[in-house]
Amino acid sequence: MSIEDKEQRIDVALGNKLADLVIKNVTILNVATGSMDKGDIAIKNGKIVGTYDDYHSDIPNDSGVEVIDGTGLTAAPGFIDTHIHIESTLLTPYEFDRCALPLGTTTVMCDPHEIANVIGKPGIKYFLDAAENTLMDIFVQLSPCVPATKMETSGAVLKANDLLEFKNYPSMRDRPRVFGLAEFMDIGGIAGKDPDAMAKLEGFEGEHVGGHAPNVRGKLLNTVANFICDCHESTSHDEGWEKLQKGLRVLIREGTAAKNLAALFNLITNYTAPRLGFCSDDRKPTDMRREGHIDHLIRTAIKMAIDQKPEIMNDPDKRREFVAAVYRIATLSAAEGYGLEDRGLIAPGRRADIVLLSDVESCKIASVIKDGKVITEESFKNRKIIDPVGYDSVHLKEITAADFAVKGKGKTTVDVIGLIPNEIVTKHLHETMPLNGKNEIQPDPARDILKIAVLERHHNTGNIGRSFVQGFGVGGLTLASTIGHDSHNITVVGAKDEDMAIAVNKLREIQGGFVVVKDGKVAAEVPLPVAGLMSDQPYETVIKQLDEFSKVVSPKLLLLMSFLSLSVIPNLKVNDWGLMKFDPANGDTGPHMIEDQRVPKLAP
Repeated sequence: MSIEDKEQRIDVALGNKLADLVIKNVTILNVATGSMDKGDIAIKNGKIVGTYDDYHSDIPNDSGVEVIDGTGLTAAPGFIDTHIHIESTLLTPYEFDRCALPLGTTTVMCDPHEIANVIGKPGIKYFLDAAENTLMDIFVQLSPCVPATKMETSGAVLKANDLLEFKNYPSMRDRPRVFGLAEFMDIGGIAGKDPDAMAKLEGFEGEHVGGHAPNVRGKLLNTVANFICDCHESTSHDEGWEKLQKGLRVLIREGTAAKNLAALFNLITNYTAPRLGFCSDDRKPTDMRREGHIDHLIRTAIKMAIDQKPEIMNDPDKRREFVAAVYRIATLSAAEGYGLEDRGLIAPGRRADIVLLSDVESCKIASVIKDGKVITEESFKNRKIIDPVGYDSVHLKEITAADFAVKGKGKTTVDVIGLIPNEIVTKHLHETMPLNGKNEIQPDPARDILKIAVLERHHNTGNIGRSFVQGFGVGGLTLASTIGHDSHNITVVGAKDEDMAIAVNKLREIQGGFVVVKDGKVAAEVPLPVAGLMSDQPYETVIKQLDEFSKVVSPKLLLLMSFLSLSVIPNLKVNDWGLMKFDPANGDTGPHMIEDQRVPKLAP
């Protein structure tokens, strides 16, 4: 900030000179005090310089000052998503910007480990460069676990020195460009003192390190809590409470596949709100535009309180305080969790990121102000667009039905992945399965048990992991996707090997995306040619494609399927190496292999 800028802000704050923007007679939702009082907000050079006091009741029409009549409106700080993989919205950072900023999300903490797992450092660089040109603030955290485990094949491997190259990446904006490490998924690496894990923690000592500790409890949680700041993987009240007790911030997630707000709702109190945050993690544009983004978590939490906490919500003062606490989680608590002292509160000196609400409890947005500018569709037209990277990322041979055969090996009782509604954790089932005349284990659609396979798509190794999964409820349909966390190989689920081959070969043809096959024909597809993860089309086009796809099958099933290869999530998963088990509740510090299916067995 220059001396001239300081002096201008002083003059405006004192009322001696005019502001750039004044919001008159607005109710200010103060997430620090819980109060909701009327007053003015004066903004200069993108910063709030004055609140509550009167700022120029009679501003001349030719003064150049923009004036918003805030009568009947409430001003809240801009919302912050504390953990998101933008790639999982299927959009480039620019289209995510267009999609989410009008929903009140002015800041996101982005982990680009999806694209990093596909193409490595160029993917991180693309996100850093794109973030320089979006209207919302995208803080890029470096991905410490590429791949998530050493027991799968990713498109790239990032060591400590690879991440350190980006540590001081220059920024043209008045904020950091790189913000510490993203979710540290390698719990076993920490507990086992893995040299590379230790080098990454050492290289980013004193900076924010995100956590990833699903079902991690007791002494193992103590161990990782020494090095991480937060966790977005809690799926029960007890789990979240233990993490709060042990000093971690708990990020409450409500994505498209994983929905944890209901389970964690009772963690929200006026006392705990400073140690909580809201995040979406993985959320499709259809859900963002129809339900919302962080605004969806705000209104849902308040609605749940109305339904479940009459002792609070029937008392006007307690109701106001609880509503303010929910907004605090989405704003000030999130900012403080990352040391962002320039946002999260409507107060002098803070960034002028403001959401104007026509109704507070339903989080009904009237308009959004970012850096002191009212956001309209025109606002997005002058951004510098960086071309996407990661085209032509699908590399594998043409697939046949025979590639999916699972030999019986003299037994028909097999390990089966059991889905849990609205969760990405799974159950480890043991089911008796039918055999065909070739002694091959068959799926059993009558019991909703289908075959699942993960095919390596980065280096054409020929690796195919095979298993069975129960709970998809898609009958005779076959689903396939190049989104398979976190290494993003091809995942395919179906009852017929022939249809599974058709689906995978279609993905090979379109270089990534979603495909559904019915009765031997492609019934729907959504191309995602940018690293096999993102569309290069406007978000409106992607929504239309997903809507067409949903006429055949829910795209949410594809997002759920994408987590079935993520072996660092309990309990049973399958990746291109084979079947994996991870049960931290029983002492596992990392996934271990149940069945090695690599071809060749010594694939790197």
